[in-house]
Amino acid sequence: MNKNLKNHIEYLLCVKIERTIPVSGGDISKAFLLETATERFFCKVNLDASSFEMFQAEKAGLSAIAQTKTIATPKVFVCEKWETGSILLMEYIESKSPAQKNMELLGHQLAALHKLSSSETFGWESDNFIGSLPQSNKTHSDWTHFYVSERLLPQLKMAQDAKLLSSADIPTETQLLKTCELLFPETKPSLLHGDLWSGNYLIAQNGTPYLIDPAAYYGHHEVDIAMTRLFGGFDISFYQAYAEHYPEIGGEKERNDSYQLYYLLVHLNLFGASYYTACRNTIQKYFG
Repeated sequence: MNKNLKNHIEYLLCVKIERTIPVSGGDISKAFLLETATERFFCKVNLDASSFEMFQAEKAGLSAIAQTKTIATPKVFVCEKWETGSILLMEYIESKSPAQKNMELLGHQLAALHKLSSSETFGWESDNFIGSLPQSNKTHSDWTHFYVSERLLPQLKMAQDAKLLSSADIPTETQLLKTCELLFPETKPSLLHGDLWSGNYLIAQNGTPYLIDPAAYYGHHEVDIAMTRLFGGFDISFYQAYAEHYPEIGGEKERNDSYQLYYLLVHLNLFGASYYTACRNTIQKYFG
């Protein structure tokens, strides 16, 4: 860690940092465990000009989830600009490998988040990010129109502009709306984590589940579940616990695939052509 940054954080916290340890913080930012004589902190550092807006969005999502009092998130202490970029300083959560009962609790608490936190509209108070990509959150009263306009269309256009998809690969807005109207049920907006893969939850040493790195907005609760299934890392006890609150109503498989398409398109735009076949197959199956 930059010595000037270390000194600045010591000034902000009014403590001496005795050790800084690089840790995994995802693909976007550098991350450090900061140890003082009595406390530990987690610090993200990103020197890109856009990082302050990104960190502010992360802070807002963590705060919104925490305010529901359904599931824990790390406390954020500092979010501010630094040199050409910014820093995000928060509570350090020492994690452990999850036991079955921890995953059950995560399932119950995620369902509580989805059930107890609602909005009149789908979307969010501002745009935010999915990974490092912009995520549009204009509000809609209708879930189908939100999902097509704010999720699928922007990612499809981005992929076409980057020549990752051809015009022949991309369905029309009418095709997207028609399919989604058939697949999606009437639903109330739920507060979503928005990017719930296995790297974005932690089980603390005392067994408490924590959500991290949200891409929060109000949407259909099944979107979070679809993302958990895309890359794995959530065991059967998690799904069984969640299903106690949200029994199946039919059409889950088709909606799961449709919701996973958004994340596959995000990965196509972030990581390139290795995701092309998965995107194309889902588009042809449901929207061709």
